[in-house]
Amino acid sequence: MAALLGWGTWVGIDLVSVGQVMIARPLVAGVVAGGILGDLQTGLMVGTILELFALEVLPFGAARYPDYGVGTVGAVATAAGVPGLLGPGIGVAVGLFIAFLGERAIQLVRHRTSVEVRRHLRSIDAGDRATIHRLHRRAILRDGFRALVLTALGLALAAGVGFAPVMSIRGAVLLTAVAVGIGLGTAGVSGLRIARDRRTGLAWLAAGLAGGVAWVFIR
Repeated sequence: MAALLGWGTWVGIDLVSVGQVMIARPLVAGVVAGGILGDLQTGLMVGTILELFALEVLPFGAARYPDYGVGTVGAVATAAGVPGLLGPGIGVAVGLFIAFLGERAIQLVRHRTSVEVRRHLRSIDAGDRATIHRLHRRAILRDGFRALVLTALGLALAAGVGFAPVMSIRGAVLLTAVAVGIGLGTAGVSGLRIARDRRTGLAWLAAGLAGGVAWVFIR
């Protein structure tokens, strides 16, 4: 539990505050969380599904975006140890819930930081290094606390779901299929939106879908 809390907190601050070395990507966060729990396959599966959702956003500037990295840690904790396709669907549901809570929490952290900056604006304009460093440290600690709380909430939800049969086997498999389908749709629409040449984007999307279907049948 402590390892997952630490990993989720690190993932959360990597999104913006410290590092930005891409461990906040769901694929990376999921694989490492799966390794901590001894279930790499589930970590890879859940991380890949949530990565499809995360491809829709660009986390920079003043953009609003869900914290998919922290959500992925809770998602993997929910699905780990559950056989086959029974776990990823409910895991992704938990992950998305935490991710969108994270979006709101990021806004609160930004607001608090901006309030402090305005309060010390004269010192900042004067180049007071001590004030700037103090405000920077406090902003990082504030973001770290946000990530820690979100990770803890995700793990609490994972524990609650793990102790209660929330749905039938058929429903769990269907939820996984829905999560994959929505993720693919989200990533596809995002790719088409940013493509300069819409026809080229559609061609690549069709090629990717055809390749995926062929791989499933060949396998």
